[in-house]
Amino acid sequence: QVQLVESGGGLVQAGGSLRLSCAASGTIFDINYMTWYRQAPGKQRDLVAHITRGGVTTYADSVKGRFTIDRDNVKNTVYLQMNSLKPEDTDVYYCNAEILSDPYGSIWNGWGQGTQVTVSP
Repeated sequence: QVQLVESGGGLVQAGGSLRLSCAASGTIFDINYMTWYRQAPGKQRDLVAHITRGGVTTYADSVKGRFTIDRDNVKNTVYLQMNSLKPEDTDVYYCNAEILSDPYGSIWNGWGQGTQVTVSP
């Protein structure tokens, strides 16, 4: 059993910063990748940033230069540093991870519960 728990969301003024965290716990042998998504009500869930086991990162064009994803492989935690926030960044942010549960290739892929980010004008 694996669990992802996000934290760090909140209300911030435009131009401000927030740092989100997503901690994985449970039966974890290794983590292949961790990804942040965001979703507004009634809209699809969109990729924000992605990081592989080796630290290779990918970003949505809308956040390049403002957001930074990084991970702590010892703590099984991924972070999203969000700077220069804009009102259009307001969404629920979700963490997704692909986790190896054992050395034999058993894979778990799941989501956290989400954390609300609200950016006021």
